[in-house]
Amino acid sequence: MKRLVTYIFTHWPLMFFAALIFLAGNAHAAKNDFVVVIDAGHGGHDPGALGRKGKEKSINLNVALRVGQLIESNCPGTKVVYTRTKDVFVPLHQRAEIANKAKADLFISIHTNSLASRNAQVNGTETYTLGLHKTQENLEVAQKENSVILIEEDYKEQYSGFNPNSAESYIIFEFLQDKNLSQSVRLARLVQQQFKQTAQRTDKGVHQAGFLVLRETSMPSVLIELGYITNPNEEAYLMSEKGVSALAKSIYQAFVCYKDGDGNSLPTASRNDRQQPVPVEQTASSDGSTKPNKTPQPADPQPSTDSRPVFKIQILTADRPLPKGSKRLKGLSPVSYYQEKGIYKYTYASDTDYNKVLRIKREKVDGKFKDAFIIAFKNGEKMNINKAIQEFKNHRKNRK
Repeated sequence: MKRLVTYIFTHWPLMFFAALIFLAGNAHAAKNDFVVVIDAGHGGHDPGALGRKGKEKSINLNVALRVGQLIESNCPGTKVVYTRTKDVFVPLHQRAEIANKAKADLFISIHTNSLASRNAQVNGTETYTLGLHKTQENLEVAQKENSVILIEEDYKEQYSGFNPNSAESYIIFEFLQDKNLSQSVRLARLVQQQFKQTAQRTDKGVHQAGFLVLRETSMPSVLIELGYITNPNEEAYLMSEKGVSALAKSIYQAFVCYKDGDGNSLPTASRNDRQQPVPVEQTASSDGSTKPNKTPQPADPQPSTDSRPVFKIQILTADRPLPKGSKRLKGLSPVSYYQEKGIYKYTYASDTDYNKVLRIKREKVDGKFKDAFIIAFKNGEKMNINKAIQEFKNHRKNRK
Protein backbone atom coordinates (compact mmCIF):
# COMPACT_ATOMS: atom_id res chain seq x y z
CA MET A 1 0.00 0.00 0.00
CA LYS A 2 2.84 2.38 0.94
CA ARG A 3 4.53 1.61 -2.38
CA LEU A 4 1.32 2.43 -4.29
CA VAL A 5 0.90 5.76 -2.47
CA THR A 6 4.54 6.62 -3.17
CA TYR A 7 4.10 5.78 -6.88
CA ILE A 8 0.97 7.93 -7.21
CA PHE A 9 2.59 10.83 -5.36
CA THR A 10 5.73 10.62 -7.53
CA HIS A 11 3.91 10.30 -10.85
CA TRP A 12 0.78 12.39 -10.25
CA PRO A 13 1.73 15.19 -12.69
CA LEU A 14 2.07 12.67 -15.52
CA MET A 15 -1.16 10.91 -14.52
CA PHE A 16 -3.02 14.22 -14.26
CA PHE A 17 -1.82 15.24 -17.72
CA ALA A 18 -2.86 11.87 -19.16
CA ALA A 19 -6.29 12.25 -17.59
CA LEU A 20 -6.71 15.67 -19.18
CA ILE A 21 -5.86 14.23 -22.59
CA PHE A 22 -8.36 11.38 -22.06
CA LEU A 23 -11.15 13.76 -21.02
CA ALA A 24 -10.41 16.16 -23.86
CA GLY A 25 -10.52 13.29 -26.33
CA ASN A 26 -13.86 12.10 -25.00
CA ALA A 27 -15.25 15.63 -25.05
CA HIS A 28 -14.15 16.03 -28.65
CA ALA A 29 -15.76 12.72 -29.60
CA ALA A 30 -18.99 13.65 -27.85
CA LYS A 31 -19.03 17.00 -29.61
CA ASN A 32 -18.83 15.22 -32.95
CA ASP A 33 -21.74 12.89 -32.17
CA PHE A 34 -24.87 13.14 -34.30
CA VAL A 35 -27.65 13.72 -31.78
CA VAL A 36 -31.20 12.52 -32.43
CA VAL A 37 -34.02 13.17 -29.98
CA ILE A 38 -36.84 10.62 -30.01
CA ASP A 39 -40.07 11.84 -28.52
CA ALA A 40 -42.77 9.38 -27.48
CA GLY A 41 -45.95 11.44 -27.53
CA HIS A 42 -48.24 11.76 -24.48
CA GLY A 43 -47.62 9.76 -21.26
CA GLY A 44 -48.56 9.64 -17.58
CA HIS A 45 -51.99 11.11 -16.90
CA ASP A 46 -52.24 11.98 -20.62
CA PRO A 47 -53.13 8.70 -22.37
CA GLY A 48 -53.51 10.23 -25.83
CA ALA A 49 -55.97 8.54 -28.17
CA LEU A 50 -57.80 5.48 -26.88
CA GLY A 51 -58.66 2.28 -28.73
CA ARG A 52 -60.78 -0.64 -27.65
CA LYS A 53 -57.88 -2.20 -25.79
CA GLY A 54 -54.85 0.03 -26.11
CA LYS A 55 -53.66 3.54 -25.32
CA GLU A 56 -51.69 5.80 -27.62
CA LYS A 57 -49.08 6.64 -24.98
CA SER A 58 -48.04 2.98 -24.70
CA ILE A 59 -47.85 2.39 -28.46
CA ASN A 60 -45.78 5.55 -28.93
CA LEU A 61 -43.32 4.56 -26.20
CA ASN A 62 -42.92 0.98 -27.44
CA VAL A 63 -42.02 2.14 -30.95
CA ALA A 64 -39.85 5.04 -29.74
CA LEU A 65 -37.73 2.82 -27.50
CA ARG A 66 -37.34 0.24 -30.28
CA VAL A 67 -36.21 2.92 -32.74
CA GLY A 68 -33.68 4.19 -30.21
CA GLN A 69 -32.34 0.69 -29.57
CA LEU A 70 -31.83 0.10 -33.29
CA ILE A 71 -29.94 3.38 -33.68
CA GLU A 72 -27.79 2.81 -30.58
CA SER A 73 -26.91 -0.73 -31.67
CA ASN A 74 -26.12 0.02 -35.30
CA CYS A 75 -25.06 3.66 -35.59
CA PRO A 76 -21.73 4.39 -33.87
CA GLY A 77 -21.15 8.10 -33.47
CA THR A 78 -24.85 8.73 -32.90
CA LYS A 79 -26.25 9.78 -29.54
CA VAL A 80 -29.91 9.04 -28.79
CA VAL A 81 -31.80 11.27 -26.36
CA TYR A 82 -35.33 10.38 -25.24
CA THR A 83 -37.92 12.84 -24.00
CA ARG A 84 -39.29 9.99 -21.89
CA THR A 85 -38.39 6.32 -21.38
CA LYS A 86 -41.29 5.40 -19.13
CA ASP A 87 -44.93 6.26 -18.52
CA VAL A 88 -44.57 9.86 -17.34
CA PHE A 89 -46.13 13.15 -18.41
CA VAL A 90 -43.83 15.64 -20.16
CA PRO A 91 -45.28 19.05 -21.21
CA LEU A 92 -44.90 19.94 -24.89
CA HIS A 93 -42.59 22.89 -24.27
CA GLN A 94 -40.25 20.71 -22.18
CA ARG A 95 -39.95 18.20 -25.01
CA ALA A 96 -38.63 20.94 -27.28
CA GLU A 97 -36.35 22.20 -24.50
CA ILE A 98 -34.82 18.73 -24.14
CA ALA A 99 -33.97 18.73 -27.85
CA ASN A 100 -32.59 22.27 -27.85
CA LYS A 101 -30.44 21.71 -24.73
CA ALA A 102 -29.04 18.53 -26.27
CA LYS A 103 -28.15 20.56 -29.38
CA ALA A 104 -29.86 17.85 -31.36
CA ASP A 105 -29.40 17.41 -35.09
CA LEU A 106 -32.84 15.82 -35.47
CA PHE A 107 -36.14 15.61 -33.58
CA ILE A 108 -38.57 12.73 -34.20
CA SER A 109 -41.93 12.83 -32.42
CA ILE A 110 -43.93 9.60 -32.52
CA HIS A 111 -47.73 9.53 -32.22
CA THR A 112 -50.77 7.40 -33.04
CA ASN A 113 -53.75 8.74 -34.97
CA SER A 114 -57.46 8.49 -34.22
CA LEU A 115 -60.87 9.52 -35.52
CA ALA A 116 -63.79 10.71 -33.42
CA SER A 117 -66.14 8.69 -35.65
CA ARG A 118 -64.09 5.53 -34.99
CA ASN A 119 -64.34 4.73 -38.70
CA ALA A 120 -62.84 1.27 -39.03
CA GLN A 121 -62.13 1.82 -42.72
CA VAL A 122 -59.54 4.59 -42.25
CA ASN A 123 -55.96 3.39 -41.95
CA GLY A 124 -52.40 4.27 -42.83
CA THR A 125 -49.37 6.27 -41.76
CA GLU A 126 -48.60 9.93 -42.32
CA THR A 127 -45.76 12.24 -41.37
CA TYR A 128 -45.98 15.95 -40.63
CA THR A 129 -43.60 18.88 -40.72
CA LEU A 130 -44.24 22.27 -39.17
CA GLY A 131 -46.36 24.68 -41.19
CA LEU A 132 -49.84 25.98 -41.89
CA HIS A 133 -52.54 23.35 -42.40
CA LYS A 134 -54.29 23.41 -45.77
CA THR A 135 -57.08 20.96 -45.06
CA GLN A 136 -59.59 20.52 -42.27
CA GLU A 137 -58.23 17.03 -41.65
CA ASN A 138 -54.70 18.33 -41.04
CA LEU A 139 -56.06 21.00 -38.69
CA GLU A 140 -57.95 18.38 -36.69
CA VAL A 141 -54.80 16.26 -36.30
CA ALA A 142 -52.87 19.28 -35.01
CA GLN A 143 -55.71 20.28 -32.67
CA LYS A 144 -55.83 16.76 -31.23
CA GLU A 145 -52.09 16.65 -30.54
CA ASN A 146 -51.94 20.24 -29.23
CA SER A 147 -54.90 19.82 -26.87
CA VAL A 148 -52.56 18.21 -24.34
CA ILE A 149 -51.49 21.70 -23.23
CA LEU A 150 -54.92 22.16 -21.66
CA ILE A 151 -53.91 19.84 -18.82
CA GLU A 152 -50.67 21.72 -18.21
CA GLU A 153 -50.49 24.33 -15.46
CA ASP A 154 -50.34 27.97 -16.64
CA TYR A 155 -50.66 26.89 -20.28
CA LYS A 156 -52.00 30.32 -21.31
CA GLU A 157 -48.83 32.01 -20.09
CA GLN A 158 -46.53 29.25 -21.29
CA TYR A 159 -47.94 29.27 -24.83
CA SER A 160 -48.75 32.99 -25.08
CA GLY A 161 -52.52 32.55 -25.04
CA PHE A 162 -52.54 29.89 -27.77
CA ASN A 163 -55.90 28.09 -27.90
CA PRO A 164 -55.51 24.62 -29.50
CA ASN A 165 -59.25 24.46 -30.27
CA SER A 166 -59.42 27.80 -32.08
CA ALA A 167 -58.66 27.79 -35.81
CA GLU A 168 -57.65 31.45 -35.55
CA SER A 169 -54.72 30.54 -33.26
CA TYR A 170 -53.13 28.59 -36.08
CA ILE A 171 -52.70 31.64 -38.30
CA ILE A 172 -49.32 32.19 -36.61
CA PHE A 173 -47.93 29.15 -38.40
CA GLU A 174 -48.43 30.82 -41.78
CA PHE A 175 -45.73 33.35 -40.93
CA LEU A 176 -43.17 30.96 -39.52
CA GLN A 177 -39.97 30.89 -41.55
CA ASP A 178 -38.63 27.43 -40.77
CA LYS A 179 -35.03 27.29 -41.95
CA ASN A 180 -35.10 23.53 -41.45
CA LEU A 181 -38.19 22.87 -43.58
CA SER A 182 -36.45 21.31 -46.58
CA GLN A 183 -34.52 18.88 -44.36
CA SER A 184 -37.64 18.09 -42.35
CA VAL A 185 -39.57 17.34 -45.53
CA ARG A 186 -36.74 15.14 -46.78
CA LEU A 187 -36.85 13.05 -43.61
CA ALA A 188 -40.65 12.91 -43.70
CA ARG A 189 -40.58 11.56 -47.25
CA LEU A 190 -38.02 8.92 -46.28
CA VAL A 191 -40.16 7.85 -43.32
CA GLN A 192 -43.28 7.49 -45.46
CA GLN A 193 -41.49 5.60 -48.19
CA GLN A 194 -39.95 3.21 -45.68
CA PHE A 195 -43.34 2.62 -44.05
CA LYS A 196 -44.67 1.68 -47.47
CA GLN A 197 -41.70 -0.46 -48.48
CA THR A 198 -40.68 -2.11 -45.20
CA ALA A 199 -43.93 -2.28 -43.23
CA GLN A 200 -46.33 -2.41 -46.20
CA ARG A 201 -48.50 0.29 -44.66
CA THR A 202 -50.94 2.55 -46.50
CA ASP A 203 -49.11 5.77 -47.40
CA LYS A 204 -51.19 8.82 -46.42
CA GLY A 205 -48.40 11.18 -47.41
CA VAL A 206 -46.37 14.06 -46.03
CA HIS A 207 -48.25 17.10 -44.71
CA GLN A 208 -47.78 20.36 -42.88
CA ALA A 209 -49.67 21.49 -39.79
CA GLY A 210 -49.25 23.64 -36.70
CA PHE A 211 -47.81 21.35 -34.03
CA LEU A 212 -46.63 23.14 -30.90
CA VAL A 213 -44.09 20.41 -30.11
CA LEU A 214 -42.33 21.15 -33.43
CA ARG A 215 -42.68 24.92 -33.23
CA GLU A 216 -40.00 25.47 -30.56
CA THR A 217 -37.39 23.03 -31.84
CA SER A 218 -34.30 24.51 -33.48
CA MET A 219 -33.45 21.55 -35.70
CA PRO A 220 -35.12 19.52 -38.51
CA SER A 221 -38.21 17.94 -36.94
CA VAL A 222 -41.05 15.63 -37.91
CA LEU A 223 -44.15 14.27 -36.22
CA ILE A 224 -45.12 10.73 -37.22
CA GLU A 225 -48.63 9.27 -36.98
CA LEU A 226 -48.11 5.48 -36.88
CA GLY A 227 -51.70 4.49 -37.65
CA TYR A 228 -55.28 4.66 -36.40
CA ILE A 229 -55.94 3.23 -32.95
CA THR A 230 -59.68 3.67 -33.64
CA ASN A 231 -59.44 1.09 -36.40
CA PRO A 232 -59.62 -2.31 -34.59
CA ASN A 233 -57.45 -4.07 -37.16
CA GLU A 234 -54.83 -1.35 -37.12
CA GLU A 235 -54.96 -1.13 -33.32
CA ALA A 236 -54.17 -4.85 -33.11
CA TYR A 237 -51.22 -4.33 -35.49
CA LEU A 238 -49.91 -1.33 -33.54
CA MET A 239 -49.99 -3.33 -30.31
CA SER A 240 -48.37 -6.45 -31.77
CA GLU A 241 -44.70 -7.35 -31.75
CA LYS A 242 -44.82 -7.59 -35.54
CA GLY A 243 -46.23 -4.09 -35.84
CA VAL A 244 -43.86 -2.47 -33.36
CA SER A 245 -40.88 -4.15 -35.00
CA ALA A 246 -41.86 -3.21 -38.58
CA LEU A 247 -42.72 0.39 -37.75
CA ALA A 248 -39.57 0.93 -35.70
CA LYS A 249 -37.42 -0.62 -38.41
CA SER A 250 -39.00 1.69 -40.99
CA ILE A 251 -38.24 4.80 -38.95
CA TYR A 252 -34.72 3.54 -38.24
CA GLN A 253 -34.00 2.90 -41.93
CA ALA A 254 -35.33 6.34 -42.84
CA PHE A 255 -33.04 7.84 -40.19
CA VAL A 256 -30.00 6.02 -41.60
CA CYS A 257 -30.76 7.24 -45.14
CA TYR A 258 -31.22 10.78 -43.83
CA LYS A 259 -28.05 10.80 -41.73
CA ASP A 260 -25.94 9.30 -44.51
CA GLY A 261 -27.31 11.83 -46.98
CA ASP A 262 -28.23 9.00 -49.31
CA GLY A 263 -30.90 10.45 -51.56
CA ASN A 264 -30.64 7.40 -53.79
CA SER A 265 -31.97 5.11 -51.07
CA LEU A 266 -35.55 6.02 -51.85
CA PRO A 267 -37.66 3.16 -53.21
CA THR A 268 -38.33 3.09 -56.92
CA ALA A 269 -41.55 4.90 -57.82
CA SER A 270 -44.56 2.81 -58.69
CA ARG A 271 -46.37 3.15 -61.99
CA ASN A 272 -48.88 5.58 -60.49
CA ASP A 273 -46.12 7.70 -58.95
CA ARG A 274 -44.46 8.13 -62.33
CA GLN A 275 -47.33 10.10 -63.87
CA GLN A 276 -46.42 13.46 -65.36
CA PRO A 277 -46.81 16.44 -63.02
CA VAL A 278 -49.40 19.11 -63.72
CA PRO A 279 -47.92 21.48 -66.32
CA VAL A 280 -47.37 25.13 -65.47
CA GLU A 281 -49.67 27.50 -67.34
CA GLN A 282 -49.39 31.11 -68.48
CA THR A 283 -51.16 34.05 -66.88
CA ALA A 284 -54.90 33.63 -66.52
CA SER A 285 -57.38 36.15 -67.85
CA SER A 286 -60.01 37.80 -65.67
CA ASP A 287 -62.40 34.86 -65.97
CA GLY A 288 -59.78 32.35 -64.86
CA SER A 289 -59.14 30.84 -68.32
CA THR A 290 -55.56 30.43 -69.52
CA LYS A 291 -53.52 29.58 -72.57
CA PRO A 292 -51.14 26.69 -71.97
CA ASN A 293 -47.41 26.99 -72.55
CA LYS A 294 -46.04 25.07 -75.48
CA THR A 295 -43.26 23.74 -73.24
CA PRO A 296 -44.46 23.21 -69.66
CA GLN A 297 -41.85 24.07 -67.04
CA PRO A 298 -41.98 23.14 -63.33
CA ALA A 299 -41.32 26.72 -62.26
CA ASP A 300 -43.93 29.25 -61.29
CA PRO A 301 -44.53 32.10 -61.87
CA GLN A 302 -43.25 33.75 -65.04
CA PRO A 303 -42.20 37.37 -64.42
CA SER A 304 -44.49 40.02 -65.89
CA THR A 305 -43.16 41.95 -68.83
CA ASP A 306 -43.57 45.33 -67.14
CA SER A 307 -42.14 44.23 -63.78
CA ARG A 308 -45.47 44.73 -62.02
CA PRO A 309 -46.46 42.29 -59.27
CA VAL A 310 -48.24 39.15 -60.47
CA PHE A 311 -51.06 37.96 -58.20
CA LYS A 312 -51.99 34.29 -57.85
CA ILE A 313 -54.26 32.21 -55.62
CA GLN A 314 -52.46 29.58 -53.58
CA ILE A 315 -54.83 26.63 -53.11
CA LEU A 316 -52.80 23.79 -51.57
CA THR A 317 -49.37 22.33 -50.88
CA ALA A 318 -47.97 18.88 -51.60
CA ASP A 319 -44.76 16.98 -50.95
CA ARG A 320 -44.47 15.97 -54.61
CA PRO A 321 -45.86 17.04 -58.02
CA LEU A 322 -49.48 15.98 -58.37
CA PRO A 323 -50.56 13.92 -61.38
CA LYS A 324 -52.66 15.70 -63.98
CA GLY A 325 -56.33 15.56 -63.06
CA SER A 326 -55.60 14.85 -59.38
CA LYS A 327 -58.71 14.83 -57.19
CA ARG A 328 -56.92 17.12 -54.77
CA LEU A 329 -57.25 19.94 -57.32
CA LYS A 330 -61.05 19.66 -57.11
CA GLY A 331 -61.60 20.31 -60.79
CA LEU A 332 -59.63 23.57 -61.00
CA SER A 333 -57.71 23.76 -64.24
CA PRO A 334 -55.23 24.81 -65.36
CA VAL A 335 -53.10 25.26 -62.26
CA SER A 336 -49.45 26.09 -61.62
CA TYR A 337 -46.97 25.19 -58.94
CA TYR A 338 -43.73 26.54 -57.55
CA GLN A 339 -41.25 24.97 -55.15
CA GLU A 340 -40.33 26.49 -51.80
CA LYS A 341 -38.12 24.68 -49.28
CA GLY A 342 -38.91 21.30 -50.80
CA ILE A 343 -42.68 21.85 -50.85
CA TYR A 344 -44.76 22.06 -54.03
CA LYS A 345 -47.22 24.95 -53.71
CA TYR A 346 -50.12 25.00 -56.17
CA THR A 347 -51.73 28.16 -57.50
CA TYR A 348 -54.71 29.04 -59.67
CA ALA A 349 -55.17 32.14 -61.86
CA SER A 350 -52.52 34.76 -62.50
CA ASP A 351 -52.85 38.46 -63.29
CA THR A 352 -51.28 41.82 -62.56
CA ASP A 353 -54.77 43.09 -61.65
CA TYR A 354 -55.31 42.29 -57.97
CA ASN A 355 -59.05 42.97 -58.17
CA LYS A 356 -59.50 40.42 -60.96
CA VAL A 357 -57.66 37.72 -59.01
CA LEU A 358 -59.65 38.56 -55.88
CA ARG A 359 -62.89 38.18 -57.84
CA ILE A 360 -61.78 34.81 -59.24
CA LYS A 361 -60.93 33.68 -55.72
CA ARG A 362 -64.39 34.58 -54.42
CA GLU A 363 -66.29 33.15 -57.39
CA LYS A 364 -64.33 29.99 -58.22
CA VAL A 365 -61.96 29.06 -55.42
CA ASP A 366 -63.37 29.85 -51.97
CA GLY A 367 -66.13 27.26 -52.29
CA LYS A 368 -63.54 24.53 -52.94
CA PHE A 369 -60.53 25.70 -50.93
CA LYS A 370 -61.63 27.72 -47.94
CA ASP A 371 -58.01 28.22 -46.81
CA ALA A 372 -56.88 29.60 -50.17
CA PHE A 373 -55.13 32.97 -50.15
CA ILE A 374 -53.59 35.41 -52.64
CA ILE A 375 -49.83 35.62 -53.06
CA ALA A 376 -47.67 37.86 -55.24
CA PHE A 377 -44.49 37.61 -57.30
CA LYS A 378 -42.33 40.21 -58.97
CA ASN A 379 -39.77 39.34 -61.62
CA GLY A 380 -40.23 35.70 -60.68
CA GLU A 381 -39.54 36.25 -56.97
CA LYS A 382 -42.15 35.92 -54.23
CA MET A 383 -42.84 39.23 -52.49
CA ASN A 384 -44.78 40.66 -49.56
CA ILE A 385 -48.48 40.67 -50.47
CA ASN A 386 -49.20 44.02 -48.77
CA LYS A 387 -46.37 45.68 -50.65
CA ALA A 388 -47.60 44.12 -53.90
CA ILE A 389 -51.15 45.44 -53.35
CA GLN A 390 -49.78 48.90 -52.63
CA GLU A 391 -47.77 48.81 -55.88
CA PHE A 392 -50.94 47.75 -57.72
CA LYS A 393 -52.86 50.70 -56.23
CA ASN A 394 -50.07 53.14 -57.07
CA HIS A 395 -49.97 51.89 -60.65
CA ARG A 396 -53.71 52.39 -61.06
CA LYS A 397 -53.50 55.87 -59.54
CA ASN A 398 -50.68 56.90 -61.87
CA ARG A 399 -52.61 55.68 -64.91
CA LYS A 400 -55.49 57.97 -63.99
